[in-house]
Amino acid sequence: MWTYEHTVETTAAPAAIWRLWADVEHWGDWNPGIERIEIDGPFRAGARITMTPPGEDPVPLVVAEAVPDELFVDEARFGGLLLRTVHRIDPAGDGTVRVTYRMEISGPGADEAGPAMGPGITADWPETMAALAKAAAR
Repeated sequence: MWTYEHTVETTAAPAAIWRLWADVEHWGDWNPGIERIEIDGPFRAGARITMTPPGEDPVPLVVAEAVPDELFVDEARFGGLLLRTVHRIDPAGDGTVRVTYRMEISGPGADEAGPAMGPGITADWPETMAALAKAAAR
């Protein structure tokens, strides 16, 4: 398995972060890595999201778990690989929260494929998460 994790701290309320996450069709407002995005219904476990990065093919995602104001998990499958991204909000004390994104790539060949594809997928996380925190703090 290959993993990568990035965390930011913010004074934004968990509910404000959750509102941005749940408003899937507007993720591109704070995430420049999205050219187009659609969801097939309410933002909850089982929802299907189609995300198109700029200049790339659409990526089908499934929301595997969603706990309002706490976390959501999306999953994508590429051949035998499972790309699982955990997005969570944790209290950090003194009126701040920690927002963590964690990608896990598992399945046959993940030890080779993860290092080859994972860094390209997660490269923009620091900027994207900073923009999320800024938008949620408004």
